[in-house]
Amino acid sequence: MTDTLLSGLGIPESARWRDGRIWLADWGAGEILAIKPGGPAEVMARLDALPICFDWLPDGRLLVVDGSGRRLLRQEPGGELTAVADLRAVADAPWNEIAVDARGNAYVNSIGFDFPGEEFRPGLVALVTADGDVRQVAGDLMFPNGMVVAGGDLVVAESYAGQLTAFTIGPGGELTGRRVLASVPDSAPDGICLDAGFIWYADVPNRRCVRVSPQGAVDRVVETPDGSFSCAVGDGTLFALTAGWGPQGPVPDSGKVLAVPL
Repeated sequence: MTDTLLSGLGIPESARWRDGRIWLADWGAGEILAIKPGGPAEVMARLDALPICFDWLPDGRLLVVDGSGRRLLRQEPGGELTAVADLRAVADAPWNEIAVDARGNAYVNSIGFDFPGEEFRPGLVALVTADGDVRQVAGDLMFPNGMVVAGGDLVVAESYAGQLTAFTIGPGGELTGRRVLASVPDSAPDGICLDAGFIWYADVPNRRCVRVSPQGAVDRVVETPDGSFSCAVGDGTLFALTAGWGPQGPVPDSGKVLAVPL
């Protein structure tokens, strides 16, 4: 049985499960929201940016990607957002997803071109260290999208390549040992999340969320009524962020947060 926790969103993205709540970014409203299942949505941050993606530092402070402003921001205890790094030092294309490791290193990816409309160019991953240094650590990615830190690896969804790509995280934050973790040529993996060693990916054109095993095999599929942009797992539940998608792009106010018991 699928429950709808929230509806009427723009493009819901960057699903995260933390402290008993599902967190997400509503790109249409410029808000980061947190929802306790069965309760109301709480606005945790606001910013005028597109896209908006986020993760947490080990000390619990929120890091936010201002995709259009090409900046990485940090939320201070009073709630204000302050600049941590200017990502234009690496690339001036729009920036997208973020994943933070246990040392506080932030991995942020740029898709490489202005989507939609601009001609495709490969994307990259940059490392932002705890002291604000920025450098490229991976390139030649085919529309890098969702990312997670899985043990000692960084996993990146390449939407245009139909695959999940893994890198080994080195002692200085460098990425080595690039390899295909899962080849899913019939999919366009978007947001991804961990699930006890497995990885779920959301798939907009195929309107589903798919779980793959550590060996890269498809293990489970959950169909959704609209395109799935991102997903997270918590408390035995898959949370899928969905929205309608038509010839002109996202259908206004069609975004939803769905909860599917696992």
